[in-house]
Amino acid sequence: MIFIVAKFDVHPDHADEWVETVSAFTTATRNEPGTLWFEWSRSVENPNRFVLLEAFRDGDAGAAHVGSDHFNAAIKALPPMLTAIPEIVNVEVPGTQWAQLTEMS
Repeated sequence: MIFIVAKFDVHPDHADEWVETVSAFTTATRNEPGTLWFEWSRSVENPNRFVLLEAFRDGDAGAAHVGSDHFNAAIKALPPMLTAIPEIVNVEVPGTQWAQLTEMS
């Protein structure tokens, strides 16, 4: 799978509306056939930072996502609401699902 973590530093004026702002983009991405998950979290240390965990079945699914209309609309609409270019980690990982934390099983 393609596993991606992205940090979005949102301007304070937009932080409280961020989840609603990205709602249509999130729904459209979750409905892509190759999406395994697409989940937003808000930092407990910095309420203006949102972290996106996303996973796609394979490189083709990731490419389809980046080529989608909703992705291209988001990369045009979201930057004015951000204080910095998002940071990202993008790696290929074996499997297609989460594993259990061995130390707690």
